[in-house]
Amino acid sequence: MSVKINNICIGDSNPLLIIAGPCVIENEDITLYTAQRLKEICDIFGLPLIFKSSYDKANRTSVGSYRGPGIAKGLTILSDVRARFNIPVISDVHSVEEARLASGVLDVLQIPAFLCRQTDLILASSNTGKPVNIKKGQFLSPWDVKNIIEKFTSTGNQNLMITERGTSFGYNNLVVDFRAFPIIRSFGYPVIFDATHSLQLPGGRGSSSGGQREFVEPLARAAAAVGVDGLFFEVHPDPDKALCDGPNMIRLDEFSSILKTIKAIHELSR
Repeated sequence: MSVKINNICIGDSNPLLIIAGPCVIENEDITLYTAQRLKEICDIFGLPLIFKSSYDKANRTSVGSYRGPGIAKGLTILSDVRARFNIPVISDVHSVEEARLASGVLDVLQIPAFLCRQTDLILASSNTGKPVNIKKGQFLSPWDVKNIIEKFTSTGNQNLMITERGTSFGYNNLVVDFRAFPIIRSFGYPVIFDATHSLQLPGGRGSSSGGQREFVEPLARAAAAVGVDGLFFEVHPDPDKALCDGPNMIRLDEFSSILKTIKAIHELSR
């Protein structure tokens, strides 16, 4: 089954979808610059892009961690990205009310992994009629996704993508089980691989999460070979200075070389 977002079709034999952007909206300048460069890069390779950045990171490790500009200012910036560069935008929603508000701006709503079983949030997001990307929780098996799908589609909305982002494996660690991709795809909806969050080390720095960005490209290559419909990357001009998830984000100036290899592998796997 394929999902349509504006003029982008995801799934079946369509081109590999790229969802990318900084983890959180830090300021307007970084957001707009990154969006412009990502569009330029994806256009070179003929790959569709959905720009992602969160207006609120409600699941930070520490109470003092930067969360973002908030929903009002964040949606204004994302609306600007959408208008300037003619690309769809996606961001996280955390509550029923947020889903209703954000659906007025976002092309795609995203339900974070830790909220993937929240029935009211799933139903509210589905009832907007918008496409929704639901991240599989780090605590779920691949076959548990079927229950999420049944909740979402109970409203009649079929515009759903499921994102795999690793599974909890001991303390402060995640592991990717590549059996998950064909299992989740068997339920009939496009599957996305979150290559950067899968290499997060949750709470690994005590008051913040660590990460292993050096393994992003190998895992993304493997996912493209196994067969996915899209890849999710958190990308930043200078990850070491990022206000959120810097250790697992990739550098913007390295993104082009990563996409070149992954696109070739994806086309071979098809």
